[in-house]
Amino acid sequence: MTVQLNPYLHFDTSARAALEFYQSVLGGDLQIMTFGDMGSPGPVPPPEGVMHGQLQTADGFVLMASDGDPERPTEAGGQVSVSISGDESAKIEGWFSALAEGGVVDVPFEKQMWGDHFGQVTDRFGIRWLLNAAG
Repeated sequence: MTVQLNPYLHFDTSARAALEFYQSVLGGDLQIMTFGDMGSPGPVPPPEGVMHGQLQTADGFVLMASDGDPERPTEAGGQVSVSISGDESAKIEGWFSALAEGGVVDVPFEKQMWGDHFGQVTDRFGIRWLLNAAG
């Protein structure tokens, strides 16, 4: 893998149910990591909430999703992000910086608990971008 562009869906609390439904429709391998898996004691976000879910199908589709913070409900129109992931760290970090110009950095691009570099930015047009560089 070099670089991929993927849809990322955001839910208040139903990411698991949605991903399981999409898997029943599209088939594929579903991986779900909960907030509890990453050490969240709860109650917000709840340990059983989906921190990151990924459905990868035999047709090459990759669909990602997560639950949000129940105390900050997802706003209408805010359920979708654009996710770029890959192993070209310098390129991905450059895109993060460029997208941040005139926008808002929601999560700085830095090493995360799962070992990758990750950042989230809302660009000047209100589109949320999730950028993840492996390793």
